[in-house]
Amino acid sequence: MKIVRIEAIPFAVPYRKPLRFASGEVRSADHVLVRVHGEDGLVGVAEAPPRPFTYGETQESIIAVIDRIFAPELVGLTVFEREVMAARMDRTVGNPTAKAAVDMAVWDLLGRSLDVPVSQLLGGYTDRMSVSHMVGFAPDSEMVAEAERMRDTYGITTFKVKVGRRPVSLDVGACRALREGLGPDVELYVDGNRGWKPSEAARALHAMADLDLTLSEELCPADDVLGRRWLTAQTSIPTVADESATRPAEVTRELLGGSANMISIKTARTGFTGSQRVLHLCEGLGTEVVMGNQIDGQVGTACSVVFGAAHRTTSDRAGELSNFLDMSDDLLTEPLQIVGGQMHVRPGPGTGIEIDPDKLAHYRQDA
Repeated sequence: MKIVRIEAIPFAVPYRKPLRFASGEVRSADHVLVRVHGEDGLVGVAEAPPRPFTYGETQESIIAVIDRIFAPELVGLTVFEREVMAARMDRTVGNPTAKAAVDMAVWDLLGRSLDVPVSQLLGGYTDRMSVSHMVGFAPDSEMVAEAERMRDTYGITTFKVKVGRRPVSLDVGACRALREGLGPDVELYVDGNRGWKPSEAARALHAMADLDLTLSEELCPADDVLGRRWLTAQTSIPTVADESATRPAEVTRELLGGSANMISIKTARTGFTGSQRVLHLCEGLGTEVVMGNQIDGQVGTACSVVFGAAHRTTSDRAGELSNFLDMSDDLLTEPLQIVGGQMHVRPGPGTGIEIDPDKLAHYRQDA
C-alpha cells in the first residue's frame, strides 16, 4: 500500500495549570497532528509536540518541514519502505519530533492495513505498563497534594520530581517533603532539565542522599561534557541521559564517555523506528532505559505505551505516561485510562486510537 498524502494539522489544547520546569513553561499543548493517508483510504495518526527550548522546533516549523520537505519525499513510497523514509528524512538535520510523528503515523497505517496492533509488530512483550507521574515546580504542600491525589485516584506510586531551581535548597526541600508525605514505599526520582551547574547538582544529590532517590536525569547542561562526567562519578544514583542522548550516536557518546549510565527513550523524539535503534543499542551495552515523556497528549501517550509494552526492557520500569492528565481535553474518541497505576495498550489495529473529528475541528488552529 502506497502513501498518497501526509497532513500536518496544528491544534492547541489548554493545560489545567501552567507546567513549569527548569528549561521553560507551557500553558497550552500547541501540538501538530500528523495524518498519513494510504491509497486504500486508511489513515495513520501521530502527534508532534514542539519544544522550542529543548529542540528548537515550533508548531510552525514542524508543519513547514513536513509539508515542504518530508511529504514530497515520502508520498508514493509503500508503508513497508520505512528505512527509505528514515534515510530521506535524515537528509534534513534536526526536526526530531516532526520526523518521529511521521514515522509513528506510518507504523499506525501499517498496522491498520495488516489489521494488527503496532505493539505486536514491534515485539508484543506485554499489553500494559506501570505509570510514573511528573510533579512540577510548585510550593511543597501543593507538590505533595498532587502526588497524593495521583496515588489515591490512579494508583500511581512512581513520581518524577522536576528540579533545577536556585537555590538548590528549594528542590531539596521539595523532595524531602514528598518523601515524608508519601512514605518509603513510593519511588521518587529527579529531573533537572539541565538547570544546575555540576557543583550545584552534586550538592543537591548529597543533601538528598537519605531520600532513596532511584534516578537523576539531566541535572546539568547537555554540552557540559566534563562537568556531566564528573557529576556521574560523584554519585551512586544512576544518571539518566535524556535531551543529551537523542540519537544512537549521542547515546554511545554519553554512555562510553561516562556522562550517563541510563537512557530515556521518548517516542515523540525518535518515533518507533529510531526508538528501537536506541533500545537495541542500550540492550547491547547492558544499559537500563526508562520511557520518557515529551509532555505528550493522549495521542503521543498511546504511542509511548505501545512501544514500551512491546519490549521487555522498556516495560521493566514505570513509564512517564500521565502528563496528558494536565490537559483540559484531548482529541481521542475514547480517553486513555490509568487504573491501578497501569495503562493498557488499546486493542485493535495500529495504535488502537481514533481521533474525534468534532474535537479536532474545535481545537485545530488552521481552520
